[in-house]
Amino acid sequence: MTETILVPAGEMKQIFLSILLSEGFTNERAEALAEVFTTNSVDGVYTHGVNRFPVFMQYVKEGFVKKEAKLDLQSAFNGMEQWNGNLGAGPLNAIAATERAMQLAQQFGIGCVALAHTNHWMRAGYYGWQAARKGFALIAWTNTTALMPAWGAVDAKLGNNPLMMALPYENEAIVLDTAMSQYSFGAMEQAKAKGEKLQVVSGYDKEGNLTDDPSAILESRRPLPIGYWKGAGLSLLLDILAAVFSGGLSVNEITKQEKEHGLSQVFICIDLGKIGNASMIAQTLSSIINDFHQSKTKGKKIHYPGERLVQTRKENLQNGVPVLKTAWQAVLNLNA
Repeated sequence: MTETILVPAGEMKQIFLSILLSEGFTNERAEALAEVFTTNSVDGVYTHGVNRFPVFMQYVKEGFVKKEAKLDLQSAFNGMEQWNGNLGAGPLNAIAATERAMQLAQQFGIGCVALAHTNHWMRAGYYGWQAARKGFALIAWTNTTALMPAWGAVDAKLGNNPLMMALPYENEAIVLDTAMSQYSFGAMEQAKAKGEKLQVVSGYDKEGNLTDDPSAILESRRPLPIGYWKGAGLSLLLDILAAVFSGGLSVNEITKQEKEHGLSQVFICIDLGKIGNASMIAQTLSSIINDFHQSKTKGKKIHYPGERLVQTRKENLQNGVPVLKTAWQAVLNLNA
């Protein structure tokens, strides 16, 4: 099993920042990106934090991510806007799109920013927390390269097209961030590196047998969609809506490229203070979550999406971020 080490969050951010600055990002953009990668790691989403950072930097070096690119407005109609991401850094584009969707929601009650020609946003939940901390609900999704077969097929035609939904709850947030495959490829790569099996059967091996072995699924490129045919259908519709709303590329078109870039994304934001039952939202949420927590189990506590993350964040800030030694060395090698 690969050794795990603890890296203080402050040290991690400074290493990220140093690498980004040395690659030519401006201070402001490097600071924002270092914050995203560090926060994702602190929150326990290592697959889209420290583990993904070397891949992001490789995309920058190869020119698939444009360091200075920013969003351009393409069209607007009331609370709906289309923007071109110009192949800029995915997290920076997503932060800007979320901010613009909040501005539209303040004006119209609901705002939609559809973003074409952007890059991997890393972790969708980051933008859910961004909106929820300011009192907004956010629904966002992205398409990807083809990573998953349609139900009943053996060749990949669907993206795992992550979907995120978030809203504020008490002093934190309820945040659902899920890929359309049972496990994201990042999570399977993490399990493989740690020598672990997946908790449930999550895909097929090359012989077509169902398996919980992440190595076998990564080799076959045949993960199971969540909910079987239902997840496959949802993946397809998320891709269709992202491409149609943004005027950008579909999974099929993205897959024809050398690397995964030029993605299509959608950010729908709602100003909760403007809806008719705004004064009752806190009470409604408390009632729902209290009932949810009373679920009968065999001793295991039930958590709503995002609840355990808060405890992980607290522990990682206090003790250091647990990182695979090989993953951290890959980051340090970039700073050599």
